Amino acid sequence: MSQKLLRVGTTYLPVINVEQSAAWYTEKLGGQLNYIDEDKAIIELANQSFFLVASQPGQTANFIDAKGNERFSLTFEVDGLQALENVHQEFMERDITVGDIEDRGHAGYNFVFSDPDGNRFDVWSELSPHFKKRG
Repeated sequence: MSQKLLRVGTTYLPVINVEQSAAWYTEKLGGQLNYIDEDKAIIELANQSFFLVASQPGQTANFIDAKGNERFSLTFEVDGLQALENVHQEFMERDITVGDIEDRGHAGYNFVFSDPDGNRFDVWSELSPHFKKRG
């Protein structure tokens, strides 16, 4: 293959109320609202675009794994354990639903958080080498 995929540019997330979700992503996570209409909002966050798409109730980006656990489909990265602990504390102060910081048996630590529509996300304490070089 002469070309390769370079990065993830856009993630689509199902939401019930576009306006309320856009406000949550900007106020709670610090995203930047780039566009909004009745069907979708485009939020710039963590070097990519998130399309918040009006969907039927009960739809999420989550999935059920082979052991029956509901899982997230996206992991955000921070630079180190202290940064992870700081984000975890800040999310709790902003009344974001967060899980405990976990050691999952691989490099780094993680925690899971959810948006008001039930979309779950992971946060990992290990920044990818590409972003470390950009620092």
